[in-house]
Amino acid sequence: MHNLNKYTWIGLTAARSNLAYLGEVAARGIFLFVILYIFLQLWRVTYTETNAEQLGGLTLPQMLWYLGITESIVLSSPQVALEVDEDVRTGALAVQLIRPLSYPLYRLWTTLGERTVRFGLNVAIASSVVLLFVGPIPLSFRGILLFILVLPLAFVLDFLATFLVGLGAFWLENTTGLMLIYSRLTMILGGMLIPLELLPETWQPILKILPFASILYGPARVFVHPDLAFVSELLMRQAVAICVLACLVALVYRTAVKRIHAHGG
Repeated sequence: MHNLNKYTWIGLTAARSNLAYLGEVAARGIFLFVILYIFLQLWRVTYTETNAEQLGGLTLPQMLWYLGITESIVLSSPQVALEVDEDVRTGALAVQLIRPLSYPLYRLWTTLGERTVRFGLNVAIASSVVLLFVGPIPLSFRGILLFILVLPLAFVLDFLATFLVGLGAFWLENTTGLMLIYSRLTMILGGMLIPLELLPETWQPILKILPFASILYGPARVFVHPDLAFVSELLMRQAVAICVLACLVALVYRTAVKRIHAHGG
């Protein structure tokens, strides 16, 4: 219980510190406005040209709300890999190991604190923009609860992947390229710009199994179209992906720490 309180305090401290950067909030707001306006025009033309009321099971308002959620998730992501990379290269990680804290858990709770604030601000901005453009969509209390249930797991899953990339600094000269590949795969395969239902049918089962979809597509789909069967499958995929990545992180981190000790810290 003492350790849990300690990490919770770390998360709250990280959350409070992010509230101070109002300039960054304003910049994200401008960026979200531009992005959502551009996609509104693109999807409006698409719906009109195809003479369809729904694409991928989503109406135009639902599509824009979907994009608002995926963009909010992507823009809320802290630079975990870069921070871990820097800790490794500057030797700050060796100092962290002396403290009575688990470095991975410290990074996890810091990330969750930062991301909760960033996502909340992003959603507030995106919701205002989408309401201005297309108005509200039907939302239920149950749907909001289901969304709140799957979203933190998406954050944890994304953290594990980016933390694993950052640990690559023990063996690679620079992890920027790996992080760039990961971010692009998440955007393309995770359904950030296009729901997976609009991709070729033969691809969809594979893409839904990959962890990228559980980070972006899954939570956004639950928000605009909550379905218990879909949520159950999503939670299962998220749990499996988190277990696999957590084991990989533990293995790589243990190996990396041995390298520090082998070189005298």
